[in-house]
Amino acid sequence: MFYYILRRLGQMVVMLLLISATTFAIFFAVPIDPARYTCGKNCTPTILEGNRKSLGYDQPVPVQYAKFVQGLATGRDFPDNAELRAAHPEQVVHCPAPCLGYSPLQSRTINEMVSEAWPVSISIALGAFVLWMLVGVSGGIIAALNRGKWPDRLVVGLGLIGYSLPTFFIGLILLTFVAIQWGVVPVPSFKPFLPNPFDWAINLILPWITLACIFAASYMRLTRAYMIETMSEDFIRTARAKGAGKWRVILRHGLRASLTPIVTAAGLDLGGLLGGAIITESVFSMHGLGFLAVNSVTTMDLPTIVAMVLIVATFVVMANLVVDILYGFIDPRVKVGA
Repeated sequence: MFYYILRRLGQMVVMLLLISATTFAIFFAVPIDPARYTCGKNCTPTILEGNRKSLGYDQPVPVQYAKFVQGLATGRDFPDNAELRAAHPEQVVHCPAPCLGYSPLQSRTINEMVSEAWPVSISIALGAFVLWMLVGVSGGIIAALNRGKWPDRLVVGLGLIGYSLPTFFIGLILLTFVAIQWGVVPVPSFKPFLPNPFDWAINLILPWITLACIFAASYMRLTRAYMIETMSEDFIRTARAKGAGKWRVILRHGLRASLTPIVTAAGLDLGGLLGGAIITESVFSMHGLGFLAVNSVTTMDLPTIVAMVLIVATFVVMANLVVDILYGFIDPRVKVGA
């Protein structure tokens, strides 16, 4: 297992380098001067030339990428030009490792923007993940155990409704009625987890529900299908014949055997969400990684776009690694280290 994890970590690093190189080449190797997007409408040729030198855009693309990778490992100073740093030392901005770059439009390092945004996205994603897993898996089990009966039809119907409603619609309904009109919970805003975890949770409950609805509906259907298939297997009948209790058969044998595809889907979904729940953050005006990604695209903030692609890719690749490791604990038949 240890050598398998090391091998996968090495593969993860190679994959992230390939993703970053591809993204970097797409945005900075195209025949469009990236310096054009570093200032507003009042840009002059002098300002563009200065921005081009300070950000290193006057250098070959391979050199720019090498400095980007070096910044990830050891940090980086801006302006990128050594002469400009020597002439104006008071304007030097240090970006510690892993340095994701510098945004000329925001006049800040991307690390600073990400450090402000990631607690919001992490809080929303993890809370919604716990909620949809609890509701989705338990609902799927109930439906599978009552196949063809009214609980099954109720769960399938609720799942269909949740899967059909758009995320922004659910969020707007909850925000308008539950928070604003009825005042059941405060209007969502991000509060730090400490020193008051309850205040943190109550301010995020509506984003959690909004984001969890469509995923919970999907996991209800997924769990139901695999539980029905698993509960008809020979090893389930053997466990019952040996006198195992009902819930021991359901949870220890049936659910465990059904968890492999559920864990696969959960890992990929969570990895994508950690990169930013764009619609949910937009509905509730929360400035997380999703908001940062959308803002970088609308303003053509190329360094931030490259950084966001790398962040999302990192979360997805790490989620795949965790899923592969969990396989060995969920199903001993899976040879993880092979």
